[in-house]
Amino acid sequence: MNDNNKLLKLINKFNRGKILVIGDIMLDEFVWGKVSRISPEAPVPVVEVTKENIMLGGAANVLKNIHALGGQAMLLGVIGRDYNGERFMEIVREGGYRTDGIIVDEARRTSIKTRVVAQHQQVVRFDRESRDDLSKKTYKKIIELLLSMSSEFDAVIVSDYGKGLINRGIVSTILRFKKKNGLIVSVDPKIRNFRFYKGVTVITPNQKEAEEACGFEINSSKSLMKAGMHLLKRYETDAILITRGEYGMSLFQKDGTVKHIPTIAKEVYDVTGAGDTVISALSLSLAVKATWIDACIISNHAAGIVVGKLGTATASAKELTVSIENSPE
Repeated sequence: MNDNNKLLKLINKFNRGKILVIGDIMLDEFVWGKVSRISPEAPVPVVEVTKENIMLGGAANVLKNIHALGGQAMLLGVIGRDYNGERFMEIVREGGYRTDGIIVDEARRTSIKTRVVAQHQQVVRFDRESRDDLSKKTYKKIIELLLSMSSEFDAVIVSDYGKGLINRGIVSTILRFKKKNGLIVSVDPKIRNFRFYKGVTVITPNQKEAEEACGFEINSSKSLMKAGMHLLKRYETDAILITRGEYGMSLFQKDGTVKHIPTIAKEVYDVTGAGDTVISALSLSLAVKATWIDACIISNHAAGIVVGKLGTATASAKELTVSIENSPE
């Protein structure tokens, strides 16, 4: 069997993969328009709005990615009892996703990021969000749901956007299930919480996050190798996957294997949500027993698809199949 056929067989198994996504829920709102003049009131562009849309963001975008790839997933996270929380639930129900892991916290606001885009360029982004730690009551509810649900799944994705949901207690609970049931635990990290991730299966930092976690700049092949090995040793993971934008991604495994995978993106329009796509495709591939290298190659193809789209995008199983079929062996 050639390599591409092996990858295609894995994609055909995605419907067997069951993933629990836990993390910071948000909405991504886009205001699209065009700019033809500068405001007379201040030296800023005047955006003539042509359309607006709103979609799932943060950990909810990971959920959306897994479903788009053909996998099964459930989201565990927190929203507020507010207008944006209602909009979030409406989108979730319309998408046919499970809602039994979504907790409403009276004291929090539902996070929303609004991006204004003109001529394919982001003009400004403004965030309305909660970043406080969870209340004891909400934390207890999440732990109870984790304890009741984790045995249903092959893998857990920790989608950490640094908004207060991910803490030591939650990660420790997930790690107990990892040890007991052999769960795959994948983490899309935030630098302030790196200390919680020790012992997970894989961490997927982008290059900037890897630099911050290591405390030095990655500016050469030597420093990249040093960073990957440092993170492996420090956090005792099975693998570290550093995503590197136009340079692709680099996989470091605890057995010493290192694999650099060049990007397959033909054009990059928008990197919004690309990290969500990478961890979704990676975890789903591992859940259906892909090797590390095959899982990373599939993730790389998925990322190449979404960065060629505007807005918070996903890659479908069909698009992924076409991308792999059209790639050289």
